[in-house]
Amino acid sequence: MTDTDTAPALQDEHRFPCDACGSDLRFAPADGKLICDHCGASQPIEGDGYHTQPIREMDFRAGLEAALPAAEIEETRVLNCPNCGAQVEFDEKTHAKECPFCATPVVTDTGTHRHIKPRGLLPFRLEERAAHEAMNAWLGKLWFAPNGLQEYARKGRRMSGIYVPYWTFDADTKSSYRGERGTVYYVTKTVMRNGKREQVREQRIRWSPKSGRVARFFDDVLVLASRSLPKKYTDNLEPWDLAGLEPYRPEYLAGFRAEGYTVELDEGFHEARAHMDRVIERDVKFDIGGDRQRIHDIDTAISDVTFKHILLPVWLAAYKYRGKTYRFVVNGVSGRVQGERPWSAWKIAFAVLAGLIVAGIVGYIAAQNQ
Repeated sequence: MTDTDTAPALQDEHRFPCDACGSDLRFAPADGKLICDHCGASQPIEGDGYHTQPIREMDFRAGLEAALPAAEIEETRVLNCPNCGAQVEFDEKTHAKECPFCATPVVTDTGTHRHIKPRGLLPFRLEERAAHEAMNAWLGKLWFAPNGLQEYARKGRRMSGIYVPYWTFDADTKSSYRGERGTVYYVTKTVMRNGKREQVREQRIRWSPKSGRVARFFDDVLVLASRSLPKKYTDNLEPWDLAGLEPYRPEYLAGFRAEGYTVELDEGFHEARAHMDRVIERDVKFDIGGDRQRIHDIDTAISDVTFKHILLPVWLAAYKYRGKTYRFVVNGVSGRVQGERPWSAWKIAFAVLAGLIVAGIVGYIAAQNQ
């Protein structure tokens, strides 16, 4: 899969010249077309919205053993961010550029990055302006955020449109289990309290052995394949409308970037398997039934494992404010926002002081009314 370190490769914008004036076209999410900002010409993306070819699953074992067809592998040239470790792909004419993940100049050439090609992507539907408005609205709800950062963000610094890498996994599972079913019942007992006899009800559980089998087919278990952004932020961008996936076409990347994966295929499946095990455990509890359940062991046979490498759209803003980098991410389809929550020390101090004043006034009024 990759023969570099764990830093991600971020492909620079794919370029498509305008037939009318020769300027670079860009993919316009609102129109679903390639457009030229210079002359206004537009060009449809062939097959857009019609899924002219299926997004085919790939064999997991072949992926692990590096036995995928050569057509499924590509190499890119990358530059390394000295601050966050992100790797950004540029053409040979580029010597320095700002890292979209942490706003640091990138200057170090790290060579090539070899990886599995993406099979599908979810195109951007949100324009940059709408993403910026969503981020500003989110910041506006954070009362304890520094005013300076909020104002700095609202000044219109450009956001980066990035396709973030994910794995999806399909698998057929059959599980046998042993456990116990608990049935709640109550008994009435007489106890002494304060010298008096009282009757109380005690809850008890009657356990009986239970065994059985459950089966489930898992479709498109989604696993983030990047380490450039905190997983808690990208997880909170869900849900993603995977039914809207399009077969991968470079035209969708015109004007955007695509990050290379750094979570390898086997590591991604390990995370997917943990998710599957949690779902299977829930299925087993449903199958055991009763009021309570105990699970002694679950034996799962897993087969027909396949995977896809896909790209999902994220608008990203990285702001350096008073020596610290703040990052915000926006779901490029739904507009859902997550980010590093900034705190203003003086706002917190003011809130504490105001709380003390209010408490003092309430206490004074209460004392006067006694």
